[in-house]
Amino acid sequence: MIQAVLFDFGRVISAQKPASLFRAYENDLGLEPGTINRVMFECQAWNRTLVGEISLDDYWRTVGPKLNLRSPEAIRAFRRRYREDERPNLEVIRIIGKLKDACRLAVLSNSPPGLLRWLADWRIDHHFHVIFCSGDEGIAKPDPRAYLQTLDRLAVAPDRAVFVDDAPENVQAARRIGLHAILFENAAALEGALSRWLSIPPAGEGGPVRACPKTSS
Repeated sequence: MIQAVLFDFGRVISAQKPASLFRAYENDLGLEPGTINRVMFECQAWNRTLVGEISLDDYWRTVGPKLNLRSPEAIRAFRRRYREDERPNLEVIRIIGKLKDACRLAVLSNSPPGLLRWLADWRIDHHFHVIFCSGDEGIAKPDPRAYLQTLDRLAVAPDRAVFVDDAPENVQAARRIGLHAILFENAAALEGALSRWLSIPPAGEGGPVRACPKTSS
């Protein structure tokens, strides 16, 4: 029987930002099209932030000039804009709400320190029994320790849990340690995949989700 579901945060619980938004950022910052994600996230500073080696403030001081943000005020303004443009994936949160009475739930995310505050701001932190933030823990996926520590805190064995992530390498790492795992594409596909293990009420129906016998992944 499945006893827990572990969710990634970025682009799963939080909605994927549309490409048009990144084009707007690049246009306003005077960057070449298609470069902002590389500048922001394909860098050593971001990797260090994800395991808490440097703070978000230090990260932005490093990456800001590369985004043509030339002053502390410009950096603060863009940080505020970038965060305010983040949106929860309401359809995924609807699924989480259906699951919370049937099994234990966790967030297992590669995120800078402070993810709990973000979840609290969106008023969804209460759904989760465990929140594993790589920036607070010093360990990031696909390191097996991230999964195993989350499972230990849930008091659930790997083969009694399902992991959901949009990154193939993280899904593969989860399967290697015995977790069932779903590569996230969209909420409808996720609900269908979860129905292999859990009986989820149809849209508009309340009541708890019923655990189903485990199947092979």
